[in-house]
Amino acid sequence: MADPDRALTDVVIDDARWEAAGLTAISARAAEATLRHLDIDPSAFEIAVLGCDDTRISGLNADFRDKSQATNVLSWPSEERAAPAPGATPTPPSDMDAELGDIAISYDTCAAEALAQGKSLADHTTHLMVHGVLHLLGYDHIRDEDATLMETTEVQILGKLGIASPY
Repeated sequence: MADPDRALTDVVIDDARWEAAGLTAISARAAEATLRHLDIDPSAFEIAVLGCDDTRISGLNADFRDKSQATNVLSWPSEERAAPAPGATPTPPSDMDAELGDIAISYDTCAAEALAQGKSLADHTTHLMVHGVLHLLGYDHIRDEDATLMETTEVQILGKLGIASPY
């Protein structure tokens, strides 16, 4: 059952620059917009978010993906929700799956990408958080059909938030 007093995102700030960047508010806004777009009640779910730097995310990437390099965002769904058929919509979580999973985002990589792409840090962070939440919900971009679905969904969500397509 939905708990209206529970926060959708539980943000841990490991790099103080995320505090100034407003990661807590950005994460909540992006997660809520993503779930609402998919007709999922945000008050029924929780997402843990870690705002870190390149050093921390490099270690996480090495530990969980065997890639010892920094990346912008990582996600760990609490359970597998991917659709069996390429391009199909993933199975939505049930109210029994209150914890959707965890997301880590690196300030260094995110800020560098935003600068290189001529985007505001807030808009780029919002995009990466939407991307991460979609991963928690079973969306992926490995197969072409899945990538098309995920990117289309991201663009729709970002559009509702007044953010231009990142693609």
